[in-house]
Amino acid sequence: MKAAFTLITLLFLSSISISQAQRYGTAVGLRFGNNNLYRTVGFTAQQRIGNRLTIEGILQSDFKLNTTFTALLEKHRPIISKRFNYYYGVGASVGVEESFVKDPESNQVLHTYGNNTVGVDLIGGVELTILNTAISLDYKPNINLAGREEFYRGQVGISARVVLVKSKEQKKKQRQRQKAKNKSQKTPLNEQINSIFQKKN
Repeated sequence: MKAAFTLITLLFLSSISISQAQRYGTAVGLRFGNNNLYRTVGFTAQQRIGNRLTIEGILQSDFKLNTTFTALLEKHRPIISKRFNYYYGVGASVGVEESFVKDPESNQVLHTYGNNTVGVDLIGGVELTILNTAISLDYKPNINLAGREEFYRGQVGISARVVLVKSKEQKKKQRQRQKAKNKSQKTPLNEQINSIFQKKN
């Protein structure tokens, strides 16, 4: 009975949170990342560009030897509602990172830094938009193409982004722009009549 009561309470609180949540068109905030080698603090910005489709930019650094910028295209899918969803995506990254090269003969590890790196990034996570804030937990693997010895590094990230433009506001502006565009493309009736008489003359 106690477990059932706790479960019902959690579901009730979740439904309240979701009902208060706000979907977003534009959101910016901070991202905290962690992998086997170092921890990063970064800036993240997401922009909705289509139906359940966003682009995200992440600039992060450990303020020592590793600084990277990643651009991602992400697809969102609702779990309970559009405010609570999971997402996945792919993108590319550039940066300056440290590298570790193992020498099997001497059993030593050569540590270098200042390496200009280029890579492919994947991402998968869950996100909840609540009280004008989008909170997400993700896993972001990085596949190195150049500049680093390690081929693969994975990173767990927690992000908190403030919603600057809500989804409804963005859709409203898009409709207004489309309406203005359609209106400008329509030729007034008197101009159509005048053009007919001009052709006959």
